[in-house]
Formats: sequence, structure tokens, C-alpha cells
Amino acid sequence: MTPLPPASRPLPDLGRLRLLVELHRLGTMAAVAASTGYGTSAVSKHLGVLEAEVGVPLLRPVGRRVRLTPAGERLVEHAVKILAAVQEAQAELRGGAEPAGRVRLASFFTAVEPVVLPLLVRARERYPLIEVETYEHEPEHTIDLLRSGSIDLGLIYHYSLVPRPVPRELDARQLDEQPLYLAVPADHPDAGRPVALAELRDFATTGWIANSRGTDDDELVQRVCAIAGFTPRIAHRMDSLHLVNSLVGAGLGVAVLAESGIEAGRTDVAFRPLDPLAGTRRTSLLARAGQWSWPPVAAVTGLITGDAAADGTG
Repeated sequence: MTPLPPASRPLPDLGRLRLLVELHRLGTMAAVAASTGYGTSAVSKHLGVLEAEVGVPLLRPVGRRVRLTPAGERLVEHAVKILAAVQEAQAELRGGAEPAGRVRLASFFTAVEPVVLPLLVRARERYPLIEVETYEHEPEHTIDLLRSGSIDLGLIYHYSLVPRPVPRELDARQLDEQPLYLAVPADHPDAGRPVALAELRDFATTGWIANSRGTDDDELVQRVCAIAGFTPRIAHRMDSLHLVNSLVGAGLGVAVLAESGIEAGRTDVAFRPLDPLAGTRRTSLLARAGQWSWPPVAAVTGLITGDAAADGTG
């Protein structure tokens, strides 16, 4: 079949573009079929039609699987933006009525009480037609849930010294940035002053406390100690910041904590400001590209960020 000249080719079908994006995300035709409800042969046929629509090969066989060609990879980049723009336009056209619907929000543990709980109270008062479902997950799991469409918004954190890449089909909005502290027993001789990274060598034989689920905290400890010239010994892994503080207070280890991990009123722990070279902890709100303007998501986002324009009240 002779390919149509570029000016005569129809525009790519949006549904087929979605299948190509899913193939890039999931890796196999079978996974795309399971995700979309199509049969594997139907997915293959639609992607073949898409190749004819754009006039260049998008897939190449690798064993029993297929991989995207450079042209296919490039089309995925465009497709993500096209599909996001269409979703955003649809959301704007549906605007005007009071926001209504379900918003699924995942958050890391330490943001649940200071951020998510007040959000739920405000949402119930201001937007009675919005149902906010909440889940507690580590950031890497939250990103996977967003990519699969299982949730609508995700609160995540990362350390500037351990950057977390955001997949291109997601969009991030930074909410805050916190300094880091070294938590030491209150009776430590240097408990009252900041600590330079080089001084961390004083804790080379001390046990360190890291997160029991996520990997970022481990990686942060490893990197700051590597800068100081030693490999830390991870003695304890705890998800509860209260337990982390208690272990430090009992003299059973030291820990790197963001400002929000400091427990007020503790007399058994000293929190030494850590060298700025150790970086900061950043909290971000994530959504799929194009979803920010969907009225329920925009409303919940505005409540989290305090942005009246975002939630439609400004």
C-alpha cells in the first residue's frame, strides 16, 4: 500500500495515541490489553493503523515483544501533551457547576496529620459534593498509582540530594521545602550547635536510624556520610517518626530528620541543624498531566495549597 502524502493523512486517532502511551508505560501488548480491556490482537491492529496514520514505523520487534522506535518514543512525548490538552479543555468546558465527584488522594505518612486531615475537614465544609478518598503510601508507590490511574492526586517528598524523577505523564507542584537536622541524644557534648558534614565522622561508629519502607531516607544517609568519608551502619529501621525520636533519645542511634520530623517538647533529643550541603526535603503534589483543571481536582488542590484561584473561590 502506497503511503498517503503527509498533507493527505488523517490526524492520529486519540484512542490509538492512548494505546501507544500505555505501551510505552507498560511495556507489552498483553499488559496494554489487560489495562484497557481490548484484546491483544485489537491493540496490535490499532497500533498498526496508527503507524499508517503517521506514516512512519513506530514499533520494532525484539524477540517475542515489540519496542518503540525513536519515532515512536517521540510520538509518545507529543501524545502525552495532546491528551493532556484535550483533558484540560474538556474539564474547562464542563466547569461552572459546583465541583462534584470522587478525588482519590495518596500521601506519605508524616503529611497525613498536618496536611490531609485539615484538608478533609475543609473539603467537607466547602465542597459537600466532593468525596475525598485518602490512602497512605510511600512516594514511589504513590507515583505508580498515579501512572496507573488508581488515584488522582499524590503527596510525595524527596531530598534535593536524592532527586526523584517525575514521569513525563505526571505533573508536579512543589508545596514546601524544609531544612534537615541531625537528631542526637540531648546529652551529646555538641548537642547545642549545628553540624558540618565533615563532623559526621564523629558518628562513624554510631548506629544510624533509617526508614523501614521507603529507600530515599537510606540513600540520603548513605550520601551525606559518604561526603563525610565513611559508610554508616544502619542499626534500626522505623517508619514512625515518634519511634525514631524515642530511639535517639534512648541513646540507640542518630537520625537525619526534616523539620517536620522534630517532636516538640522532647527533652531527651537535640536537633542539630545540618550543613546546607546536605540539602533539603521537598514536598510536592502530583497529578496526571491535564488533570489539574478537572473541577474536583482543582478544588482539592486549592485547599491543599491555599490557592483560592485554584479551587475556584478566588
